[in-house]
Amino acid sequence: MPFDHNDHYHRLLSRHVPRHGGRALDVGCGSGRFALRLTRLGMDVDAIDPSGEMIAQARALCPREEGARSPRFRQADVTDLELPRNHYDFISCLASIHHVPFETVSALRAALAPGGVLVILGCYREKGRLDLLWSLAAVPVNAVARLAARAADRLRPASAPAGWARTDPPVKQPGMTLSRIHSEAAVLLPGSRIRRLLFWRYLLVFRNSR
Repeated sequence: MPFDHNDHYHRLLSRHVPRHGGRALDVGCGSGRFALRLTRLGMDVDAIDPSGEMIAQARALCPREEGARSPRFRQADVTDLELPRNHYDFISCLASIHHVPFETVSALRAALAPGGVLVILGCYREKGRLDLLWSLAAVPVNAVARLAARAADRLRPASAPAGWARTDPPVKQPGMTLSRIHSEAAVLLPGSRIRRLLFWRYLLVFRNSR
């Protein structure tokens, strides 16, 4: 199916990108579509992913025109890196933070420049009646969105670069409930805001006030 839950929220995440540009880090960049969006918003982007196949796909997606800006894609696991301190104006994690220990957000916080923003589009483990109600509400909307996306995909001319082939990113079930994420974030990212989203996602926004 062409409908992608993460891509659906790109516009929402983009609202938190600094208007003045600056340096950005996209953690677990996957296909590279959001990293490429960041460059088009004026950011100088480092994009990392532990999957070599996903990095290859991301590079193939980038424009080939001379002088066109592209993210710097790199195969790397964020837990193995020593990120520069006080460096990035914007850090994004799209459906990737549950692939690593949640404590990794401490290293991301340290890498933020003063006034920098960390945005996490995360997945959570469902538990309890409220999660069930949100899930039930999402199912019919998800089905309609997928059908609409498939219809639009059939009408749209092929736009993938030559030699480009879609690779599905690695999938891992989230282990933390939303209530635990709230508790952990309150300690590791004090002042952060968490909002539940429809398609089995949450949005966490943290601004470095140093």
